Amino acid sequence: MIALLARRRFGPLFVTQLLGAFNDNLFRSAMLFLVTYGVLRDRPAAAALVASLAGGLFILPFLLFSSLSGETADRYDKARIARWVKAAELALVGLAGLALYRASLPLLCLTLFGFGAHSSLFGPVKYALLPQHLRPDELVGGTALVEAGTFLAILAGQMLGGLVHREAALALLLATALVGLMAARRIPPAPPPGAAPPPDRNLARGTARILRHALATPRLRHAVLGISWFFALGAALTQQFPPLAARLGGRPGVAILFFALFSIGVALGALGVSRWMGGAVRTRAAAPAALALALLTAGLGLATRHPPAAAPLDALSFVATPGGALVAGLLLLLAVAGGVYIVPLYATLQTAGAAAARARDVAANNVANALAMVLVTLVSVAVLPRLGQPGLMLTLGAIGLAACASARRL
Repeated sequence: MIALLARRRFGPLFVTQLLGAFNDNLFRSAMLFLVTYGVLRDRPAAAALVASLAGGLFILPFLLFSSLSGETADRYDKARIARWVKAAELALVGLAGLALYRASLPLLCLTLFGFGAHSSLFGPVKYALLPQHLRPDELVGGTALVEAGTFLAILAGQMLGGLVHREAALALLLATALVGLMAARRIPPAPPPGAAPPPDRNLARGTARILRHALATPRLRHAVLGISWFFALGAALTQQFPPLAARLGGRPGVAILFFALFSIGVALGALGVSRWMGGAVRTRAAAPAALALALLTAGLGLATRHPPAAAPLDALSFVATPGGALVAGLLLLLAVAGGVYIVPLYATLQTAGAAAARARDVAANNVANALAMVLVTLVSVAVLPRLGQPGLMLTLGAIGLAACASARRL
């Protein structure tokens, strides 16, 4: 599996995706820290509102542009589209530099929307490219590497965005975008495997069409629903990491620990299940992993009911307490289960439909993911004031039991 990284038919795509995910999260994190401790430092309530809106701004392009990106990727050479998208990222970095230098909230929000659009355009390309360039027995390993690398890149971007100064963040953004463009230029040609209709300029109609197409195939439908649940659950949990760490008496380092455990756990689970699958698209692990996700999420809710007596705690002091060790262990196991759960579903997404419509199926999955994250945010808003964070996690665990039934049908 690791040998794929040295192959031109995988390595450049892997690097391109890895650096794109890093840049997205580096800018997003740098923006939130600048807003919280700079632009709105005297208005914490306004800063919290901007942080919530930032998530919506990044997700919105997936709802708006996924149909266009999927239809374009099925009609034209995917490697060429990847180069166009990475070239556009350089222009985004220029806008990011201006926004960070001026500390302009409107420009920061516009740039964040642009990074979301960049990711929404590249998403269908990367997952439609993998089955086109990899042998069937390599697809699972390649998918696992992409998932593991993406979550580790997200973690690195989130951490560095909060640690480095604006000038250093901009230099990192520019260097990463340049290397990403060079990597994209090394992706081998990937012409469309079959005839595809021209992209529909009516985005609402195009979105409805790709969703109907993907959800009409039972295996695709269950894969899309399962992936959407994982990303909704992940969004709900990670949004709660900073306030959860604070409620448990932890300093900011405890929130960083939670992010690290989640990202590393998903990477470990993804790589582990790919070795178990041995190159074949096996979905038997999905249902047990879905059950583990539901039970561990509920367990996390129970474990976080009572804060430790001593506070404030740094990361090491937190895990040295019995309650802190239990929370950290449950979170790591939950993330490992997530990695085991997601790889078979993505492998199914890439193989269950027709090759000529693969990018549109991936685009439909992205739309469903965005909708699920919006819905789980609404659930969080409704549950948190009444039941708090433990109640939210118990609720999410109960909802997760429905994902077990969907996973079993694969």
